[in-house]
Amino acid sequence: MKYITKPRRFMALSAVSLMLTALIIHAADISNQPARTSPDWLRNGVIYQIFPRDFSAAGNLNSVTAKLDQLKDLGVTVLWVMPIHPIGEKGRKGDYGSPYSIKDYYAVDPNYGTLDDFKKLVAGAHQRGLKVIMDLVANHTSWDSVMMTNKAFYKQDARGNVISPDPGWTDVAGLNYANSQLREYMIAMMNYWIQTCDIDGFRCDVAWAVPTDFWEQARAALEKTKPDIMMLAEASKPDLLTNAFDVDYSWPLLHTLNDVLMRGAPASNLPGTWQDDVKQFPQNALHMRISDDHDESRAIARYGINGALAAQVFMFTLDGVPLLYNGMEVGDATESGDPALFDKLPIVWAPRERPPFRDIYRSLIRLRKQYPAFSNNNVSWLHNSNEATLLTFMRSDQTDQFVVVINCSNRPVSGSVKIENGTDFQPVRISGIPDSHDCGLPQFHLNAYEWRIYHRTLHP
Repeated sequence: MKYITKPRRFMALSAVSLMLTALIIHAADISNQPARTSPDWLRNGVIYQIFPRDFSAAGNLNSVTAKLDQLKDLGVTVLWVMPIHPIGEKGRKGDYGSPYSIKDYYAVDPNYGTLDDFKKLVAGAHQRGLKVIMDLVANHTSWDSVMMTNKAFYKQDARGNVISPDPGWTDVAGLNYANSQLREYMIAMMNYWIQTCDIDGFRCDVAWAVPTDFWEQARAALEKTKPDIMMLAEASKPDLLTNAFDVDYSWPLLHTLNDVLMRGAPASNLPGTWQDDVKQFPQNALHMRISDDHDESRAIARYGINGALAAQVFMFTLDGVPLLYNGMEVGDATESGDPALFDKLPIVWAPRERPPFRDIYRSLIRLRKQYPAFSNNNVSWLHNSNEATLLTFMRSDQTDQFVVVINCSNRPVSGSVKIENGTDFQPVRISGIPDSHDCGLPQFHLNAYEWRIYHRTLHP
């Protein structure tokens, strides 16, 4: 769940200058600090986001459990399950309501099944070596939440009326983290799910709108229960990654990707955005790399089929932790986000003939797992002959070097990449993609939105 706050239009210039100066100084301080150390299973992992309502025709937890073998075969390692709790009825949007309008944090939506069904899902995932994280909605609840018996838990206006966290979010009421009892309630609830179902962590909705010191307080408490817990922030806020969270959203990069693939912005804007993040975030910060999720129209709708594939190849080969969303592996184009989030639109698991997304993604995930060069922070952006259209970068370690070349346009392009001693790179074979006739770098020809990965082994 995401929204962007809008600044006041007529803030005094001096106030703006002071605010920007403070932000720059704060960002500099944060960028000099180390990010918290994330567990290896996250840094080397691939996250799969599941919307249980749409994951199957039945729309329940048992249907997710039934597909665990397929998810394991795909190669994903972390299952993020969107909220499983009962949805509020008061002020509900759509026929089904937003899963982020929660009535009772301690309950399972009966439309999804029972607590035992969720336990079986987590246990089944663990048996297959998969981790499971729950979606935690800490910023707000539904208007008919069981917590409404204590109004002090909620934000209120000057007249004592409970208010929404944002004027557009009419189906939810904002929680008040100035209240210490609320903090205790939320931390106890998070511990309940760890202790009862053995979950491996939380994806924290609207994490940027909840005070950072609460997240740090919660993290310290939860680690006493499960030391290697993972926390994912729905945010792009540098100070969250020093003590509270392991990983956040790469929203700036997604926004730039939209500009490049949808509006014709230069491909060179992408490395620029990546470098800006390095300057602002803690050292070795970890970001979840996304091209598709429940807050966006499907990538296929935004970029077209080949553009969506190119976008996800970018996310798979960049640093950070890549995300696959609910049916991406079959090229599902069923609508997502608002207003589809409030209704039921199941994945089409047998769509019309398209590129073999599952084979391609499985092959790319195996490549990531086979070569540690894809799990480190070493990204070298390479100059090429057409930087308005072509994206070229290297992933490397002491053993291997990979060069990724992506045509970010809907036109064929011939080009070259500037790389020292680059003639011994060879194209990587990716299942589902025809073999390249290139002999290697630095010259290449790419069709619209075509991409290629090249590899060479370094000799001592």
